[in-house]
Amino acid sequence: MQRSTGLLLVTVLGLSATTTACGASEPAAPSPGGAAVTITVACQPAKTAPKERAAWDDDVAAFMKAHPGVTVKSTDQQPCFDPKTFGPKLAGGQMETAFVVPVTNYADVIGKGQALDISAYTGEIKNWDDLRADVRALVTKDGKVYGVPNVHYSVGLVYNRKLFAQAGLDPDTPPATWAEIREAAKKIAALGPGHIGYGEYSGGNTGGWHFTQALYGRGGAVLTGDGKKAAFNSPEGRAVLQTLHDMRWTDNSMGSRLLVGWESLMMAMGSGKVGMMLGAPDVVTDVVTKFRGDVADYGITGFPEAKASLSGGEAFMINPRATPEQARAALQWLDFRYNTVGKGRFDFARGKTLGNPVGVPDNDVYGDSATGKAIQAEREKNATLPVRNYAPYVRAAAGVPPKAEPAHAQELYAILDVVMSGVLSRKDADPGKLLADAEAKADALLAAKG
Repeated sequence: MQRSTGLLLVTVLGLSATTTACGASEPAAPSPGGAAVTITVACQPAKTAPKERAAWDDDVAAFMKAHPGVTVKSTDQQPCFDPKTFGPKLAGGQMETAFVVPVTNYADVIGKGQALDISAYTGEIKNWDDLRADVRALVTKDGKVYGVPNVHYSVGLVYNRKLFAQAGLDPDTPPATWAEIREAAKKIAALGPGHIGYGEYSGGNTGGWHFTQALYGRGGAVLTGDGKKAAFNSPEGRAVLQTLHDMRWTDNSMGSRLLVGWESLMMAMGSGKVGMMLGAPDVVTDVVTKFRGDVADYGITGFPEAKASLSGGEAFMINPRATPEQARAALQWLDFRYNTVGKGRFDFARGKTLGNPVGVPDNDVYGDSATGKAIQAEREKNATLPVRNYAPYVRAAAGVPPKAEPAHAQELYAILDVVMSGVLSRKDADPGKLLADAEAKADALLAAKG
């Protein structure tokens, strides 16, 4: 996907969750001559994030008041996309009326008829034409639209400025090479017990995901150009693993605990004892909002020595079992909560009063359109974050080409989890053998996919 050319300052209300489904409130009376309709929507924040949950529930109430006859029932789920439950829920027809799909799954979900053709309803998204054309194209097949783009991002290096200062490093001059990352990580780890210089994932599909990020940065690829064979068993892939092996076992700068699943590293980062990690700017938002990190501590810079940066995103899709009335109501909800300046996730004034971080740089789905500029102005007006902390990312990211996630990403990430776990859990791990074994499994998967 093409990177947005304008600097957009983004905040997202925390969407932490449990696995319990919750109703919203009692149904409103149907409008004269209209039928009552009930929709289910994903991503209600959990009870452990009471301010964000209350904001969500306020939005549900406001939406229902403005749309008599529509009842919104919310589902707790954190993150909104869970690779372990996504497939079974989708196959079993148990998805919400409006559910989240990562960009890597668009083609599969659309191809299997698991998302509704919403071409007739896109007018419910009032700013539809302001959404970036390249992002809208990703949810369009054969002229039909199957989703509402919600997120677009590229990866950088998130770091703890406070730990940098404590370790004698200059927070305003973050690492620009992997050699500098290694040196900084050693100094941070030397601060004392529990300190981790550089955090990395090893499982839950997040290990493979971060391997891909590091691989892209070094100029490597997960798949061959035709997508039929694995390409990660390469000099670039071995360099990724060798660096991690050396940081883990020679430098002792990565800690001894294997981090499995998205929340594990985010929680560690929020504890204030992790110096650096790969991530998009919204990592800062999540660490502060969901995991109680101090907003003043975090900065983000460009991907080290980047030849490319992983870019990705997500969209909301509509359950194909939805009636026309449910589809319209679900699109109206998405318009209100996710696509209206000053409302829902773009209610930056509310986010400011809640103590949420406002001002993190990101690439937005609205780009430089009129809506995008209006969103940017609201973010800047209500910014609560030290925007200067993100200037290195803004400067560096502009010159790094974006590269999309590979086809069949989640299945490939699961295979690559084993590679990451191996190199981080065994001192005698052989990066070449780990990659060769993963290559064989990936090639078999790709052959089966045809």
